[in-house]
Amino acid sequence: MLNFTLRRVAVAICVAFTVAVFSFFLLHLSGDLATAIAGPESTAEQIEQIRVQFGLDQPLTTQFVAWLWKALHFDFGRSFYFQDQVTTLIGGRLGVTMALGGLALAFALAIAIPLGVIAAIKRDTWIDRVALTISVFGQAMPSFWFALTLILIFAVNLRWLPVSGSGTWKHFVMPVIALGTYAMPAIMRLTRNGMLDVLASDYIRTARAKGLRTGTVMFKHALRNAVIPVVGLAAVQLGFMLGGSIVIETIFSLHGLGHLAWEAISRNDYPVVQAVVLLLSVVYIFVTLVADLLNAALDPRMRSN
Repeated sequence: MLNFTLRRVAVAICVAFTVAVFSFFLLHLSGDLATAIAGPESTAEQIEQIRVQFGLDQPLTTQFVAWLWKALHFDFGRSFYFQDQVTTLIGGRLGVTMALGGLALAFALAIAIPLGVIAAIKRDTWIDRVALTISVFGQAMPSFWFALTLILIFAVNLRWLPVSGSGTWKHFVMPVIALGTYAMPAIMRLTRNGMLDVLASDYIRTARAKGLRTGTVMFKHALRNAVIPVVGLAAVQLGFMLGGSIVIETIFSLHGLGHLAWEAISRNDYPVVQAVVLLLSVVYIFVTLVADLLNAALDPRMRSN
């Protein structure tokens, strides 16, 4: 297990470094940052002053090494637009995004896993077909459209929930449902397929032949092995939801990292964009690393990979 952990940690570090390289160079190669910062009405002298002020006159490799060294010490510079430290801005927004992503994943798992188990037990019945229909509908439905539909029904017509903000738990109900619905179809299908494979295995037939209760067979023996791949998928979905929360946060005016990234992109606030991209990537890498270690703990066969 130790060797497996060390290998996975080494891979995670390499991936994080690669993400840092690409996020830095792609952003700097997208255009002249000094001109973008100065604005379209600035003079050549003002652009040159900004280029020297922010070190943009130095070679890209020198800029990258300096930026990465500061980033390792949690120093992402100062925001061009907000005129505040990037670390302070991210610290004030991180909690909203992590709460939204965590609650959305919990909602998706709470609905998708039982639905997948029931669909597998009731295979080829109307229950199974309804579950698959819900899965297809959820996969094809754009999250922004579903979010606007929730607003129209529960905020505008019924007036049960607030439209925007993050002051109370009610503000998170619609965003959590909208974001969690995105992850439900994949988790439900994987749970269903995993349960079907496990239920057809020899040890399940043996457990039934011994006269064990159906609940014991399903939840103690079958579900434990069926959800092993779901752990990895849940980690991937959490990463996708954290990265894709920009749409949901913008629609519901939740001031999290996604909304901060949208504000930074629209205002050419490059230090904030770089920091948010790097942070969300590192969180995604860390979550998938934890999922790999959990899968290895649940299934010792994975440790040899």
